[in-house]
Amino acid sequence: MIYCIQCGNQLPDDAKFCFKCGAAVPGAVSGGGRTAAAPSAPPPPPLAPAGAQELKCPACGAPIHPTLGEAVVTCDYCGSSVTLGGAGWKEISKHTMLSLKLADPAQALEVVKAAVDTGFLHRKDFQESKVTDQKLSMVPYWVLPTSASTNYQYQDAAVGIGSTVAAIGASALIGSALSQGGRGGGMMVMPMFAGPAVNPTRQDTITGMYEFPVVAVKSMNSYQPKNYQFPLTERTLFDKKQIPAGTPVLNGDLTEDAARNSARAYVTQLQSNEAHKKHRMVSHFQTQVDVSEGELLHAPIWEFVLERKGQTQRMLVDAHAGRVVA
Repeated sequence: MIYCIQCGNQLPDDAKFCFKCGAAVPGAVSGGGRTAAAPSAPPPPPLAPAGAQELKCPACGAPIHPTLGEAVVTCDYCGSSVTLGGAGWKEISKHTMLSLKLADPAQALEVVKAAVDTGFLHRKDFQESKVTDQKLSMVPYWVLPTSASTNYQYQDAAVGIGSTVAAIGASALIGSALSQGGRGGGMMVMPMFAGPAVNPTRQDTITGMYEFPVVAVKSMNSYQPKNYQFPLTERTLFDKKQIPAGTPVLNGDLTEDAARNSARAYVTQLQSNEAHKKHRMVSHFQTQVDVSEGELLHAPIWEFVLERKGQTQRMLVDAHAGRVVA
């Protein structure tokens, strides 16, 4: 049994040329003779081109739908394979999307209402507001896995108060002793205070792991989340055919390197916020942020503009998870 070295087609043992592609068979000679030749193994699957976003089967032309983590994809129609190794897979896996689940604007407004009316003093804010604009878009975000570690100092309130009380008590005793000595002329007993002064300054470290989203459109700062992470376990490879007709798909103009710098700044601020929640009077922050390779994610976002008592408020809703983004 032999195979064509050009296309991999299986050939009869006495074949001189491949009947599929016409390539000459190594070892075949004219005149009825034939030199010995080792059987050829089938060639490896073709490699997907670098930067490919959609794939078609090289044998039958049917669409191929790879899933995250696959290296070789087999065509469901004819059984042929294509490898996604190297740059081909790298580029494909870096563009993902979240599906649209909250397509009804009325349902999205219910999410907004619940967020606006949070708290006793705000329970009528949505009722008093007017929706002046609403739109749904597929917004691109750079999703960057980020780890951070922050060392900082803080003032221990309990230790500080204790030291102050002790100092006040010592002053009172000394003052009492001095007044007694001035009146009676007898022996004056001075209290003795031993031991070092208590320093209320303490140190602590907090760490955090984030899959931080940075909006990939420079002019859309209002779409930048402050502390929000998309449900990435539910993402799929980007497929424009899965997006409802008429939904704008925005193009990003922010490079991944620029997004990395933004992620470092945002995550540093998040670490600072966590430290302030944990302790009061914090200082001397030192944060180390490591940002890994990211991916481009298109997420469905509802934007609502509300007006209330002359004030304008913009609300963003994740139309996949049904949660307020900002």
